[in-house]
Amino acid sequence: MDPRLLEILVCPLCKGPLDHRKQQSELVCKACRLAFPIKDDIPVMLEDEARQLGPEEQ
Repeated sequence: MDPRLLEILVCPLCKGPLDHRKQQSELVCKACRLAFPIKDDIPVMLEDEARQLGPEEQ
């Protein structure tokens, strides 16, 4: 994934920062506790496509 794109992407809900988890291919918003998938090197920043983080995930 392009590092320049990662610098400008924010959570579509709270506009907060995102953590890139390469191994899981997702962008995580800790504030909203959502993980947005990255498919074919393209982040899918839709709330309906995001998964809710479990209580053990940070």
